[in-house]
Amino acid sequence: MDSENWVSSVAVVSRVGEVKRVTKETNVSVKINLDGTGVADSSTGIPFLDHMLDQLASHGLFDVHVRATGDIHIDDHHTNEDVALAIGTALLQALGDRKGIHRFGDFSAPLDEALIHVALDLSGRPYLGYDLQIPTQRVGTYDTQVLRFHFFRLIALICVLNVY
Repeated sequence: MDSENWVSSVAVVSRVGEVKRVTKETNVSVKINLDGTGVADSSTGIPFLDHMLDQLASHGLFDVHVRATGDIHIDDHHTNEDVALAIGTALLQALGDRKGIHRFGDFSAPLDEALIHVALDLSGRPYLGYDLQIPTQRVGTYDTQVLRFHFFRLIALICVLNVY
């Protein structure tokens, strides 16, 4: 087989996950492209959550598109939780069978007054190691207590990965 024919027969695998989640409290759609360029387009009605999603895309160099409406007039809990469930599911779809992907990875960066370090293991075994000390219970109107169990933990569980 000559190289011209071989190249044309190679299948391009799409690493995109797309999820729509509708409950009594929320309506969420998420699209993640792991081969993107770091473009974020998030509108959840929760400014700090939008900021986190923007940072995830920017520093992860993948595209994140999130639209969410929910009962935030009561609190952020349901919207935060359902966005995390949809992101975890979209990541799981985008990763596919995980063949050809490095199992381990980590990232460190100084961001303003915080030094962040994240390590991932795409082992297929969910775990969240969480040592984030947030000095206030709220960032703006966002309840920081939901981050551990209702955002990061749900993503790790649904996407079956280790996150530290």
